[in-house]
Amino acid sequence: MLYEHDRVEGTGEPVTTCPNRFLEGNLVAQWVGETLLGTSKPVVISELPFLMGRVEAEEGADEDAVGKIDEVLVNAEGDALRWCALEFQAVYFSGKSMENDSKVMREWTGPGVPFPAVQRRPDFRSSGPKRLMPQLQIKVPTISRWGKKMAVAIDRAFRDSLSDMREVRELSNCEIVWFVVSFAPSKDGRFTLQRHETHFTTLVNAVEGLTGGTPMSLERFEGQIRDRLQRA
Repeated sequence: MLYEHDRVEGTGEPVTTCPNRFLEGNLVAQWVGETLLGTSKPVVISELPFLMGRVEAEEGADEDAVGKIDEVLVNAEGDALRWCALEFQAVYFSGKSMENDSKVMREWTGPGVPFPAVQRRPDFRSSGPKRLMPQLQIKVPTISRWGKKMAVAIDRAFRDSLSDMREVRELSNCEIVWFVVSFAPSKDGRFTLQRHETHFTTLVNAVEGLTGGTPMSLERFEGQIRDRLQRA
């Protein structure tokens, strides 16, 4: 969340900065299971190796797999193996180290919460194009060829930071299902994870949304070059 100067009073939409935040109450796994697997109680397998180096592929080993899927959800009912992949994407911080704030918190005696010691902000651009997009480009083509779906859990703040994605109407025609969560204030001052909305897209549409943006003019770009040259 954003904070007003000189006092810690959150404003705006909460932003998920740790992927473990998506695990509250098993809400996301249940939601994905109901949508893609026909069960509200899927079996969850975490950190399953997916991408291997050439040596591991030749030897059939998975101990040193260089790419993993955050979670694989399985409907264990019946003889058929029904599963889907699930990736969580939180938002990275940009700015000074969190240890600056941790040091203040360790020595804080109150009341309230101390104002952040250094400037930090959610970095949506690094989290989307630089982190999530390569993961999808690596994993989705293979998972799609296998006839399975990729589920991606993000929060509403992350979704609002993306460009518009063209969507498909039918689940059967999509490759990626976006499960967007939001946060509801609770009585104890905390926020509770809740379902918000789903979006069905192809990988191509997802890449468009993750990389979308309006290029600045040549004059503005070269103005930045001149400003940097003057400061060099």
